[in-house]
Amino acid sequence: MMNMPLIKRKMERIKRRELFMQMAQLVSQRSSCPKKQVGAVLVREGRVVCIGYNGTLPGVPAEEGMDGEGVTHTVHAEANIISFCAKEGIPTDGTDMYITLSPCEKCAELLVQAGVEHVYYLETYRDTTGVRLLKRNDIFCRPYTK
Repeated sequence: MMNMPLIKRKMERIKRRELFMQMAQLVSQRSSCPKKQVGAVLVREGRVVCIGYNGTLPGVPAEEGMDGEGVTHTVHAEANIISFCAKEGIPTDGTDMYITLSPCEKCAELLVQAGVEHVYYLETYRDTTGVRLLKRNDIFCRPYTK
């Protein structure tokens, strides 16, 4: 039997940052908001800690939370993550967040209080106050790039 040479193929692995942002995009598809679907992934030391998306309050049917403009009782993806972690006793200090839309001012405040260290976002929200607030508080915040 003839020895066959091993075929060496370079295996292409997805980078962790790309994985987390793709996860945020996938998670956003669970959103019940017809105006803007947003997803987020909270990461610590290269591992997913929690996921979240924007939507109505628990127990409120999506159609009951809507008006002509969109969902009126929407909890933002970042707030969903931080509140779930608080409820379950999951530490958020020193984590990174990957979000499909840059945080609003109120969510940025939550991220500062929660000890999130890095924020990566795909799309810039129309009001950049949240991004500026994060930067003023020495939180690394920038648009996601591969």
